[in-house]
Amino acid sequence: MLDFRLSQLSLGVRIGLSALVLVLLGGLLASSAHLVEHHENRDEREGMSLDDVVGHYHGIQTQAPLRVALERGHPETLGDTQRQVLLDWLAGDRISEDYDSLDLGDDAPVEILDSACLSCHSANASEGDGIGSILPLEYFDEVKKQAFSREVSPVNEQILLASMHTHSLGMGTLSLLLVALAIFTRFPARLIGLLSAGCGLGLMVDLAGWFLSRANADLVFMIVGGGAVWMISCALLGLLALAELWLPARRTG
Repeated sequence: MLDFRLSQLSLGVRIGLSALVLVLLGGLLASSAHLVEHHENRDEREGMSLDDVVGHYHGIQTQAPLRVALERGHPETLGDTQRQVLLDWLAGDRISEDYDSLDLGDDAPVEILDSACLSCHSANASEGDGIGSILPLEYFDEVKKQAFSREVSPVNEQILLASMHTHSLGMGTLSLLLVALAIFTRFPARLIGLLSAGCGLGLMVDLAGWFLSRANADLVFMIVGGGAVWMISCALLGLLALAELWLPARRTG
């Protein structure tokens, strides 16, 4: 067992190390905020979601849900002419402009949706078994979530490689430092070992997922899961080091 503990260091060294560990922990928080800001809306929709991560590393290509529903014959009561009008509208590049265009009259998408869909797809609809509260189509802000197809290209491979270069060296060095500090604490070896394993394996799985998920979108979970394990493990190792720096030193001998 190691006899040396961080609590045995001089006051000045403990103050300096504490400040540096706090800076590192603050960096982890800033990194989390940056990830959200960097990936948010990557999937062309507001808010942070798993699709943002999928879009960044794998790419997303999906048809508009409204178009899919129309092409499969929903709603059954909609006439062929009106259905084709809606499909042409969704396939065009004037979805926002033509939604309630006065020039289109009764062929305006808003008019067709109002007569064919709102009996079920509105907040206060009496039909549809409550689908209106889940998938409303009463206002354009609601319709546009279902009207746009998405084609999000993954990040360029050269950019990904450059990012891997900086992240692997920086995050790897940070991990090594926190593990080294935690080794010189009084806390159980099993706990330090578990957190150290989480730190190393989490980072390895996270970074490997960057490239593996380009071929398989399901492997994006490697990035999310590995990154979460790495960040939690690093934060806990840092907190253990801080605790050791300021807990009363154990007497030896």
